[in-house]
Amino acid sequence: MRVLPVPCLSDNYAYLVHADGAREALVIDPSEAAPVIEALDREGLHLVAIVNTHHHHDHVGGNEALRAKYGELPVYAHASDAGRVPAQTERVEEGGWVRAAGLELRPLHVPGHTMGAVSYHVEDAVFTGDTLFIAGCGRLFEGTPEDMVTSLDKLAALPPTTRVYCGHEYTVGNLRFAQSMEPESEAIGRKLTEAKAARERGEPTVGSTLAEELGTNPFLRCDVPAMRSRFPGKSRTEVFAAVRQAKDSFR
Repeated sequence: MRVLPVPCLSDNYAYLVHADGAREALVIDPSEAAPVIEALDREGLHLVAIVNTHHHHDHVGGNEALRAKYGELPVYAHASDAGRVPAQTERVEEGGWVRAAGLELRPLHVPGHTMGAVSYHVEDAVFTGDTLFIAGCGRLFEGTPEDMVTSLDKLAALPPTTRVYCGHEYTVGNLRFAQSMEPESEAIGRKLTEAKAARERGEPTVGSTLAEELGTNPFLRCDVPAMRSRFPGKSRTEVFAAVRQAKDSFR
């Protein structure tokens, strides 16, 4: 399987995904159509499906234009997002499958950022939208801290070699915050240096592994002593809520 990140808007990623050697591809979270069309043409790929992680416009804004160009493609999103995702044709539920472009994607319902958020696990990759970022997680626009902790635990239970492809290029800022939470962490310092270097080269930082995230992402580390000691007497979920609040105001 090949994953091609497609930069969109100011800091979004759409993803073209196709089986090795195949020309049929699906797109995940096309926030706008033009960069996706350009990438399809450049790579000689044929678009056969649209897959959305949640209903926010910067993840679904290209749905209708892509269908206008390529025909009545199936559009997959969570069942609860029906009416909120443009041109949605398929209602996704955890326990089912998304089968497109010769691939089988396993949906994981991960409410928190939105109540209809879905991550898609396929082969050695997971597409997390705005639920899990590299070194971060999404703001809680619709869910509760309890919702997000449960959703992040679900993602953290995937194999540690699983590659993480998220919805935004927030990595450097996220790692700066992570370093403020755990200033003694060599792993965070090393990953921040690598992320800065990648961005200076014009390369994306996505494709981190879950093993790396478990060692550097503060929202996956709310139960480790270094984090718990910052918030004495708080439960794990309360630590998460406090870390999320701190990140919201971090500059």
